[in-house]
Amino acid sequence: MDDLRRIDLNLLLALHALLTEKHVTRAALRLHKSQPAVSHSLAQLREHFNDPLLVRKSGKLELTARGNALLQPLSEALGKLNTLLGTAPFDPLQERRRFRLALSDYAARLVLPDLMRYVRVHAPGFDFAISQASRDAMLAQLADGELDLALGIFPELPQDIQVQTLFEEDFICLADKTAVPDQSGLTLAQWLERPHVMVALRPDANDEIERALAAMGLQRRITVALPHWSAAVELLPDTDLVLTIARRAVGPLRAFRQLRQFPPPLQLPKLAYQQAWHIRKDMDPALTWLRQVMADCCTTGMPSG
Repeated sequence: MDDLRRIDLNLLLALHALLTEKHVTRAALRLHKSQPAVSHSLAQLREHFNDPLLVRKSGKLELTARGNALLQPLSEALGKLNTLLGTAPFDPLQERRRFRLALSDYAARLVLPDLMRYVRVHAPGFDFAISQASRDAMLAQLADGELDLALGIFPELPQDIQVQTLFEEDFICLADKTAVPDQSGLTLAQWLERPHVMVALRPDANDEIERALAAMGLQRRITVALPHWSAAVELLPDTDLVLTIARRAVGPLRAFRQLRQFPPPLQLPKLAYQQAWHIRKDMDPALTWLRQVMADCCTTGMPSG
C-alpha cells in the first residue's frame, strides 16, 4: 500500500489511456483533458517509473518494454477497481447504445439477420451504423476510435487490436455449366486460361488467391474486379467467367441451377474469419455482450437464451 500513497490514482487512468492509445492527443480526448495536461501527466509518470514508457519511432509513439509490461496488469486492476466502486450491472434490455460496425456484404448477409432478430428482443435500445472498408482502413478506424467492431480476415495485426475467430472458411469455384461441363471442374492450366471475377474492395488487391498464385510463379487474368460478393455470382450465367469465392458467400445455389460448383485446382489456405476491436474497449460491457452474441450467431446460427 505504501507505493499507492506515492502516486495520484488519476495518474493511473492517464497511464492506461497513454499506453492504450500510444498517442497523447487521443489519450487527452479519452480522458476529457487538455493535451498539455496529459503531457504533464506523462512527464510525472516517466519520473515515477524511471522509464520513458513511450518513445518515438518512425514518427509514432511505441511502448517501451516497461510500458508494455504495465499495460495488461493495469487494465485488469482498473477493471476490478471499477467493479468494486459499484457501477450498475450491465442490462442489455435497459441499455441504449449506438455501435459502429464495419462489415462486407458477405458478413452482413451471414451475420446481420440472426443478430438483428436476437438484438431486437434482448437489447432493443441498441442501434447500428454499418460501413464497409478495406482491411487496412478497418484497422486504422479501430485505432482512431471510429469503429467499435470490424469483421474480416486480419492476418497481420497491430499490438493494440484484439481478435476472435468466428469461423473458418474455405474456397470454392463457380462457373456456368456450359462453360465447365465436367463435374470434376477444371485443371489448373484450364483454370488459368479462363477469365476470372475477383471480389475485392480495390481492383489491385493482393488477396489470398493472388498470393497463392504468386508463390507458384503464376498469374490469372482478372476480367472483372468488383467489391460486391452477391453481385459477383450473378455475372456467371451464360458467360465463360470463373469465380473463386468463400464458400459461405454464395449461400444455397438453388437460385443458380445453371452454375457448377467445383474445388479450386490449387491449394488455397483456409480463412479465419474474425471480429476485431481495439484493446481500449476490452472492458466495455455492452461491446463484450455484443461480441458474444456475434460469435454465437456465427457458430450456432442464433444465440441461446
